[in-house]
Amino acid sequence: MRVTASAAHDVPGRSGPSATTEADPRRVGVVRTEYSPAHDGDPDPGEIVWTWVPYEENDGRGKDRPLLVVAREAAGTFLAVQLSSKPHDGDREWVPIGSGPWDRSGRDSWVGVDRVLRLHEQGMRREACALDRMRFNLVVHRLRERYGWR
Repeated sequence: MRVTASAAHDVPGRSGPSATTEADPRRVGVVRTEYSPAHDGDPDPGEIVWTWVPYEENDGRGKDRPLLVVAREAAGTFLAVQLSSKPHDGDREWVPIGSGPWDRSGRDSWVGVDRVLRLHEQGMRREACALDRMRFNLVVHRLRERYGWR
């Protein structure tokens, strides 16, 4: 999804108080990763949602992409990790989760655990689906290993 500068303010999660930002996973405090999807339009842990995600260069560029919500924060924000359809076989930074309805082409996906993003409910463009508990637990297990979350 390419966005012109004039339309950038209309893209959920792109800017302002509901912008999707990178979170330091070792400094976010207590993280409760609970599987609690509820297909109600709101982001919940275990769900894949779509929002604007800034590129790692943090230079104002980014793109609309799917994220797996892994935790709800006390402040009302959410922690999430990004999905990719680019193969990452054998890379421990990426957890394979197979295919699902979040990808219209039915491609296999991987979840990156090397970057944690903070998502605001108002910054989400749409709720795609819930990941099943088994695949959610695989991702959460890797996040707990990497960051010491409980």
